[in-house]
Parts: sequence; C-alpha cells; structure tokens
Amino acid sequence: MKTVAIIQARMGSMRLPGKVLMEISGRSMLAWVVTRTRRARTIDDVVVATSVSLRDDVIAAECNTFGVSIFRGSENDVLDRYYRAADEFLADTIVRITSDCPLIDPVVIDGVVGEFTGNVVDYACNTLVRGYPRGLDVEVFSRLALEEAWHRADQPHERVHVTPYIYGNPGRFKLHSVPFEEDHSDLRWTVDTTADLQVVRAIAEAFGGRDDFGWQDALEIVRRNPHLAEINRSVRQKALEEG
Repeated sequence: MKTVAIIQARMGSMRLPGKVLMEISGRSMLAWVVTRTRRARTIDDVVVATSVSLRDDVIAAECNTFGVSIFRGSENDVLDRYYRAADEFLADTIVRITSDCPLIDPVVIDGVVGEFTGNVVDYACNTLVRGYPRGLDVEVFSRLALEEAWHRADQPHERVHVTPYIYGNPGRFKLHSVPFEEDHSDLRWTVDTTADLQVVRAIAEAFGGRDDFGWQDALEIVRRNPHLAEINRSVRQKALEEG
C-alpha cells in the first residue's frame, strides 16, 4: 500500500498571486511545504500537483530545483488533478496538503495518517473539528473515495476544493476526525494575504531560518510575542463557494 502526499500549487491565487513562490527565510514557500512534508515518516512519496497553465511553468521549474516529483493537470478542476496524479503515482492512500501552509508539521501528518490507517476509514482529517492553528490542515483519504468523488462530484466548489464531496456525504463514506484537544483555531498560519505572510515570516525568522521546528515550538513563539497573532487576526477565511 503506497501513501502519497499530493501538494496542490498554483500561481493564480486571487488574493495573493504568486504566493507559493514568495520568500520565507531565503527559500520559497513551496520549498518549505515540500521539505517539511518529506519529513513525515508515513509518506512514501511527495508530489506537487500544479496546472498545465503557462503561468505555472515557474512552479515546475522550482520543483526541479529541489527534486520533487511533479504532476500537471487541470487548472480549475483540482479534483480531477488529484485523481490523475494519484493514478500516475500509484497512490493507494492520498494525503492532501496545500502549498500555502509553510508551517505544516510532519508529526501532525503522521498522526492523521496513523488515525486513518488505524481506524479503517475512507477519510480522516484534522479540520472537521478545528483545534490546530489554521495552516496545519491534513486530509487523508483512500484512492477509492477519491475515485468516487471524481465520478460523482458535480458542484463547482467540490471540484475546486477536492474533498467536500467526501466529507459532505457521511452516509457514503466513513469519516474520522482528528482534532487537537486544545483550541488554537484562532491562529492563522496559512497564507492568503500579505498579513498572513508577515506572520509566518516572523515565526520562521525566530528560528533563524531553520525548518525543523515543530508546530508547538511555533506556538511558543506566538505566546511570547502575542502581537504576531494580531497581525492577521482580521483576515477572513474564504467560504468554499468562493473558490
């Protein structure tokens, strides 16, 4: 059984275009996501799934600089992109990671994958009930669940966001939630705006550019510097239907 982390990445972000290649302590945000994801012990392969759009050629070039596998597919039908990437890389279990989460934690990834395999479910995540800071999002699902979603999902937001059809149909799929016991969901460590980018840059700089710290180490930095949480507190998370 092969477990593949598929990291979706594109240049065409509506709120912060080109954000995945923006610099954080000397490296691109995408490099941070790939490097940290690769440390997860439960992952057999890491793939960056981008689009065939010419503007995403720079993402393919960036991936070549640090030797990560790449798949190119539909720009707007991200569910189709995931399905075809999973097929090409022979994934039995898919771990969905987004490229705007540079502080993604390999220990958190391993925890969700472990809950997925240990409970024999179709889908496990740490987002159905939020406790972790936003930006540590991990979704794990089976190839069969992905295939069914690919066949059946017919709403635009279901195609753009990959998994809504799965977790929106608990009667069809066995779902498993992996929340953190304390609620830190008010913290934003995902990057949608310049304010978000300022926060993750500050956290990274606090570690001197190292990328081997855990999320609770980052949490301690924020506790010592509470102004960091205020920088992007007013940023609104887009609704699924907004794309």
